[in-house]
Amino acid sequence: MLRALERFAPLPLQEDYDNAGLQVGLTEAEVSGALLCLDVTEKVVDEAEKKGCNLIVAHHPLIFRRLACVSNQDYVQRTVYKAIRKGIAIVAMHTNLDNAVGGVNYKIAEHMKLGDVKILGDKHTYENADGTYPYGSGVVGELPAEMAAVDFIQLLKREFGVKSLQANQLLSRKIRRVALCGGAGSFLLRAAIAAGADAFVTGEMGYHEFFGHEQELQICVIGHYQSEQYTCELLQELLAKVCPDVRTTIVETNTNPIIYI
Repeated sequence: MLRALERFAPLPLQEDYDNAGLQVGLTEAEVSGALLCLDVTEKVVDEAEKKGCNLIVAHHPLIFRRLACVSNQDYVQRTVYKAIRKGIAIVAMHTNLDNAVGGVNYKIAEHMKLGDVKILGDKHTYENADGTYPYGSGVVGELPAEMAAVDFIQLLKREFGVKSLQANQLLSRKIRRVALCGGAGSFLLRAAIAAGADAFVTGEMGYHEFFGHEQELQICVIGHYQSEQYTCELLQELLAKVCPDVRTTIVETNTNPIIYI
C-alpha cells in the first residue's frame, strides 16, 4: 500500500525540510483498514483502533523533527508510543502530495471549480522506474466566470466552511484567474503576481506580507487546516483506485488546534 501511494507522489517530490513516508510501523504488515487524516494525535490513534484500522495515512508528518527519545514528554512521543503499543502503522504524505500533479492543490482547485489548472511555482521533473513526474508548488487556474471580490470571498467561506477569513483591501476589478497553495503558502505570493492572478488563496500568511498589494490582487487566507481539509478525500479516492480491497475511513476527530472566538 505504501508503494502504491508513493507511485502517485514519490518521496523525492517532497521539500528538503520534510519527513514524509513511513513514520511508525512495519512495511510488511497486512492492512486491515486505513484511517485517513490531516494530523496524527493520540485521539486519532484511539479512533483508528476503535474502527479496526491498523494503518493511519496522514498529510502532516507526526515525526517532523528528530526524536531523541520516546516517552511521555509531549504529544508526539506519546502518540508514537501509543501507535507502537497498539500495532498501528503511520504514514505521512506531505509536501510530496502537495507538489504532485493531481495532488492536494489540485483537489483544492477542484472544490473552487477552477479550470485549466497548472503548476504555479517553478516546474520540476522527477524520473524513476515508474515514469516521469512533473511537479511543483501551488497551482493557478480560472474560475468558470469572473466574479466580484465579495462574491469570491463568499465562495471560499461556503466551500471551505469558514465563518471568517483574512483578506486585504477588496479588489475593485472582477476576479477570474486564481492562484492557490494549501497550508503555509505565502512563499508563492510573488509567483501568483507574476502569473497574473487576480486572487491568491492560501492557509497561512504573515501580517507584513499583506502590505503593498492593495488592488494588485485579492489575498485570501482561509486557515491552514481549512485549506487542506479535502486531502482526506483525495487520499480516499487515490486508494480506491490503487488498493480497492483496502477499507478506508476518513477521520472524525477534528485535529485543528486553532479555534475562533
